[in-house]
Parts: sequence; structure tokens; C-alpha cells
Amino acid sequence: MKVLMINGSPRKNGNTSLALAQMAKIFDAEGIDTETVQVGNEDIRGCIACHYCDEHGRCAFDDLVNETAAKFEECDGLIIASPVYYGSANGTLISFLDRLFYSTRFDKTMKAAASVAAARRGGITATYDELNKYPAICGMPIATGQYWNGVHGREAGEAAGDEEGLQQMRTLARNMVFLMKSIKLGKEAYGIPPKEEFHRTNFIR
Repeated sequence: MKVLMINGSPRKNGNTSLALAQMAKIFDAEGIDTETVQVGNEDIRGCIACHYCDEHGRCAFDDLVNETAAKFEECDGLIIASPVYYGSANGTLISFLDRLFYSTRFDKTMKAAASVAAARRGGITATYDELNKYPAICGMPIATGQYWNGVHGREAGEAAGDEEGLQQMRTLARNMVFLMKSIKLGKEAYGIPPKEEFHRTNFIR
């Protein structure tokens, strides 16, 4: 099994990375492979609603989004992590996620997911809610821990002193392992839940 970690921080060794490293230790101990995609320091433009992906199944802008698409399809679990900027996720990460989720047309149902935020003080819960909206709209079960997933620290490495936050990351990882394994067994025994034909109802018709 494999977990894909999306790091929305521009700092490769910042507090967001520290949080993900705590999770990676648990995954490794449980025999789960991990791969991290560093997004925050890339030049990622936002979606322009050109609908190129409708016809071609990939984004018109051939960058890290298209490079990550196959990894996303193959993974059993997805973690989205970001530092907090003005009570929100990193803008580059949001542009990346908008295009990644919209341009990939494979069925994401029952891929486990989790979101993580890192902040000096406030904004973690708002960012956590924001990031959870991506898997939630795709039928991806969201793993939780013992609190809203986040660590606190301003300068790189300061989150190492947030003992509760680091414990939360380990708890989250263990719960995610359990969820992924349970989903795997459920698929083998029962398959994926049947889907009805999608009925799109716009507010203005």
C-alpha cells in the first residue's frame, strides 16, 4: 500500500515537513510506502476553466499537476498538508489542488485522505476545513485523529516542541493505516458501493 503526501509549504524542511515526517515514521513501521510531492515552491498557475481536461483527461498546463496525476491514481491514501497564510492554505497549493482534482477523471472513491495544517498560532482549523473539501467531494473517506490535525511553530523546526501536535500526527497516521486496511478488506469482501447516475441541478436553469 502507498500514501501520497502533498506538501504545500515552500520550505522543504519546515514545520509542515516535520509534521509529515512524524506520520511517515508510522507508515514505515506499518509497511506502508510513502512519497512526498513538494508543491509550495513550484510555479503553479490556477485553473482557467478552459475544459481541455474534459477531452484529453489531463490539464492543459503540463507541469507538476500532470506529473502527480498518475501517482494520485495509484495511491491508497492521500495527505494534503499546508502552512497557514492569513487563515488559509498556501495559494500555490490551492491552485495545484484545484487543477489536480478537476483534471483527473479516475474514480477516487474510497481512497483514504487526511489534511494537516501548520501555523504559528491561529488559522489551523480554517485551513483544515478548506483542505478537507477536496477529498470530501470525491467520496474519499477522511481519516481523523485525536484533535483537528495541526502543529504549531513559526520558525523552521519549532513544531518539534509541540508535543501534542506531534502526537496528533502519529495518531492520525495510525488511524489512516487502519482505515486503508479496512477499506482494502471491504473492497475484497463487498466491492465498491454502487453509484447512481449523477444528476446535476444548477441553481439557475
